[in-house]
Amino acid sequence: MRKRQAKKRPLLPDPRFNDQLVTRFVNNLMWDGKKSVAFKVFYDAIDIVDAKKTDEEKTALELWKDALSNVMPHVEVRSRRVGGATFQIPMQIRPDRKISTAMKWLIGFARKRNEKSMAQKLAAEILAAAKEEGAAVKKRVDTHKMAEANKAFSHFRF
Repeated sequence: MRKRQAKKRPLLPDPRFNDQLVTRFVNNLMWDGKKSVAFKVFYDAIDIVDAKKTDEEKTALELWKDALSNVMPHVEVRSRRVGGATFQIPMQIRPDRKISTAMKWLIGFARKRNEKSMAQKLAAEILAAAKEEGAAVKKRVDTHKMAEANKAFSHFRF
């Protein structure tokens, strides 16, 4: 390869929970470099989750982490051309890609919901994902089904 792999920049932990994963999530949530707005949306969503949660022994942040792990895919299909035909080949996903895919799906499906504010949308999607329901979890299930259906082509792995 001519170009080197880009260096991973260390993320600063967020001010409220002192967690790097939260900062990574907020960076995905942010639009137009408005980080303070994104933090406000996230913290408001966490407060809403805290108010609405039914499970008393878990904190809102733990619920968010559960939601994230419920959305995380373990396999995905990659397209590969073999002799003029394109095959969907199931492949394992790297751990960092699992997390970022889960974050993107959670945020993306939260944006498509029809609550009033983004904080409410995000809170509703987090609560749904923590209970293993909602659009983001459905996306993970569909991805796994697709990989399962194409298991016959796994010998084309590269």
